[in-house]
Amino acid sequence: MGTSQGRTVYATSRNPLTNLAGIPSEQRLQFDLEQPSTWGNIPASADLTWCFPATPLEQVQAFARTLDAPAQRLVVLGSTSAYDAPSQSTEYPPPWTDESSPIDLTKSRVQGEEFLRTNCGAIILRVAGIYGPGRNPLDWIRSGRVGPSRKYVNLIHAEDLASICLLALGKGKPGEAYNVSDGTPRTWKEIYATAQQRWGVATAVVKEDGSTGKRISTAKLRAELGYILKYPDLYEALAMIESTDRV
Repeated sequence: MGTSQGRTVYATSRNPLTNLAGIPSEQRLQFDLEQPSTWGNIPASADLTWCFPATPLEQVQAFARTLDAPAQRLVVLGSTSAYDAPSQSTEYPPPWTDESSPIDLTKSRVQGEEFLRTNCGAIILRVAGIYGPGRNPLDWIRSGRVGPSRKYVNLIHAEDLASICLLALGKGKPGEAYNVSDGTPRTWKEIYATAQQRWGVATAVVKEDGSTGKRISTAKLRAELGYILKYPDLYEALAMIESTDRV
């Protein structure tokens, strides 16, 4: 599988025959972090995009010893939940969260990410909520998973995330972390109101959520990687998703 950047892409899975059936057999690899016998399936010179939680730490450390760092580029997809460290702040709207904000090192996946960042020069992408075809926030409202609360949410379209991963492989600075979202935090109340007005979306069950959420800053991503979003407008993107998912 090639890309517009001329890269050859390999995909891994614990069960590639089942989970990667749509990918050419020569480009699908079996890999399981908890099965060291599969580690050798990764091509020695390949740059890596790590898409699953970096845990347990012991296995992360053991696998890292097999890498040819820093020759290999390593991008690790983390989560903005890394910033969920306990806080006494009751400020609302919540203050902006950038890459210098405290992270919760009691979380095992955050420990793994930080090990890879500090010991292997990994580029950590702290990713907001991912949406796109088949992953429609309007369905989250329909199902009652979310309701019209004051909680702030940060989102990124799957296609933008994929492009940012490739950009980080090429331009990201080893050992740095970058927040990834569309840069426009919104409250669920706002999204809910627009969903009702434009698409008649509502739910009979309202999930109570009194938390403030986070407002994620992407200033560093924009300044250092210079990425221009393909989907900067959530509602235009949702309109496209609705038109395709409802066909």
